[in-house]
Amino acid sequence: MRSPRKDHSAAQSATSLPVSPSDDASDRVRNYLLTMGIRVACVILAALVQPFGWWTWVFAVGAVFLPYIAVVGANAASARSATTAQAPEIAIEQAAEKPAEAPQTPPTVIRISESPAKKQDREPEA
Repeated sequence: MRSPRKDHSAAQSATSLPVSPSDDASDRVRNYLLTMGIRVACVILAALVQPFGWWTWVFAVGAVFLPYIAVVGANAASARSATTAQAPEIAIEQAAEKPAEAPQTPPTVIRISESPAKKQDREPEA
């Protein structure tokens, strides 16, 4: 049984697609490694800063809490959402509604619609 036909006017636009999973994963790995690099620096600075004072406590707090922040950030899905595509007809209408300094002709929208050739239009096969 065939599935019902979908509305072809609601085709997915390439500009409205979400971020690809590989790009999202690479961004999260990069952010995790950056945060853990800062954590390693905090551990080293907490041990090396002399005399021990409030700076030592700041670095120690960073060394303790940055792993949690790094893991939560790495496990979070991307908050970036793609912008929705705008139909060319709407953009043209909005541009035409704005008052222009000089008279301009509105751009023409060309639609191409293809359909399969009818049997009578085809040449007979030999």
